[in-house]
Amino acid sequence: MIIIKYEIIIFDADETLFDFKKSEKKAFESTVVDFGIEYEENYHFKIYKEINTAIWKELENGLITQKKLKTERFRRLSKKLNIQFNEIEFAKSFMKHLSQASFLYDESEELVKNLTKKYRLTIITNGLSAVQDNRIKKSVIAKYFEDIVVSEEIGISKPNPEIFQYALNNINYTDKNKVLIIGDSLTSDIQGGINFGIDTCWFNPKMNQNDIGIKPTYVISDLMELENILKK
Repeated sequence: MIIIKYEIIIFDADETLFDFKKSEKKAFESTVVDFGIEYEENYHFKIYKEINTAIWKELENGLITQKKLKTERFRRLSKKLNIQFNEIEFAKSFMKHLSQASFLYDESEELVKNLTKKYRLTIITNGLSAVQDNRIKKSVIAKYFEDIVVSEEIGISKPNPEIFQYALNNINYTDKNKVLIIGDSLTSDIQGGINFGIDTCWFNPKMNQNDIGIKPTYVISDLMELENILKK
């Protein structure tokens, strides 16, 4: 008799199933060009990434709201670049371009299509509704998921365990012992799963060293390895 250890698989979206880096880079360049700035990727995008990474960490730590984050990152960018532009309009342009840039990793569709035959799937993403609605909820793989929870819509972000409870409530499921989350972020996805008391799988395609003390249940470097874990 085959015993299925998990029944629910929670996926992170960006940098797990979706190539967010590719989307972000394309959207940022388009926005900079829209504002008449001569774009240099190694300069402008590098500075933006530093600012954006820091501000999303602030969100994880409860130091800023997603509403404030939308424009504050571009206010900081304007100051750092010493280029005057309206951060509200810049944010609107960026989110418009980003919402139109949805790129899946090569293995994503095959994986979730296979998994949905045996498991119930859901997504929890720390993201902005206007962006994720187009990029994720209208993507070709959306049909394989029972629900897609976007943090801005409910005002709770990973690693807060309440967003995981919200997700399970939405699909009427209660047994944490049979839930697994897979994501690329140790501080958001994995710490969130640990906070909620479920098993975790760190998607680590570049085999980065884990030196921050957050210990996932499993580690994979290729998405398709998830199937091997589930067969054990």
